[in-house]
Amino acid sequence: MPVTDHSQTARRGATLYAPRDGSPDDAAGVTRTPLAWDNFQGQVKALLAQDFAAQGRRAAAYSPAFSVLWERMAGTVAGGKFMRPRLVYTSYESFGGRDWTACAELAAAFEMLHAALLVHDDVIDRDFVRRGSDNLGAVYRDAALAQGHAASDADHAGYSAAIIAGDLLLTGAVRLATRAGAGRPHADAILATIHEAFFAAAAGELDDLLFSLRSASPGLPQVLNMERLKTAVYSFEMPLRAGALLAGQPPGTADALADVGRGIGVAYQLIDDVLGTFGQPEVTGKSVESDLREGKRTILTTFAEGSDAFAAVLADFRGGVRDITEVRDVLRDLGAESYAVDLAESLVARSLGRAEELRLPASLRKELRRICDYVLTRRS
Repeated sequence: MPVTDHSQTARRGATLYAPRDGSPDDAAGVTRTPLAWDNFQGQVKALLAQDFAAQGRRAAAYSPAFSVLWERMAGTVAGGKFMRPRLVYTSYESFGGRDWTACAELAAAFEMLHAALLVHDDVIDRDFVRRGSDNLGAVYRDAALAQGHAASDADHAGYSAAIIAGDLLLTGAVRLATRAGAGRPHADAILATIHEAFFAAAAGELDDLLFSLRSASPGLPQVLNMERLKTAVYSFEMPLRAGALLAGQPPGTADALADVGRGIGVAYQLIDDVLGTFGQPEVTGKSVESDLREGKRTILTTFAEGSDAFAAVLADFRGGVRDITEVRDVLRDLGAESYAVDLAESLVARSLGRAEELRLPASLRKELRRICDYVLTRRS
């Protein structure tokens, strides 16, 4: 999404955002009372639970199995970090928004979108585990196995049910975002953030898939762009943008804020790559071997591309001759881990510097600093 460059305005000392004494919320008679994050988070979780329950009741009129699917889908939004809703909340609250029902609907839309992308990602990765537990597809796979079907047919049943569930979650995200933006000055732009979020994520997923099929490295810039599309856009850029738009800020401000989120989002994925190879599975809930076995292009493997030592140890690892510890040792010796961490730190520093230039609300800048600290120090 194009981002307007407001750096010249910021350097002249002007305030980019538009402070307001009143807001569309006031005109609608909504109480402008601040709401703490913990209370807002509870509101979003309650809204999601109500939505899944309502859709489950609606689904019962179609078939009993469809209703059961909706009940199981409710579990796809449980156990996450709720990072995207927090970014929507932070942006909206910092710009003076106080219609917490609309904000909760928009935050829930991004969490539902996140769940949809994870469900589909598990299908792409042929994975039946998510966050250390059986995912939705595994439930249908196991049911097929219990009925006596062959393993390949049971896997197909699990993947098929997951695709259906992911599609329903995507439509749910659009439905919630549409409801949140109804009657707002930037209603179309708010909905466009959801469309841009999964449009970019789809592009990133496709590149991720095709990169893994190449014998030659796509190169560091291409991998970084893939990681931005796959993660940063929907996880950081668009939640921040949507919250600002919902609060009534002009599109230029929302675009500039999305630009701030871009570097943070890419840094998040870089650290995710590091944890995916050097992390502790009991903490991350992820295998440290799967990316390397499946040929995933990460910042680490792309950095090490061309090294004979890495090529040899990776081939031996995939052939069962060497273990993951030896692969990690070679990557460390080559400097891949430190390169990824240093790059993440520089991207975060750039984003925080940009936030200062734009003279964003103090509360927003403070929260962005907190988020950046988390991104660089997280262990899961």
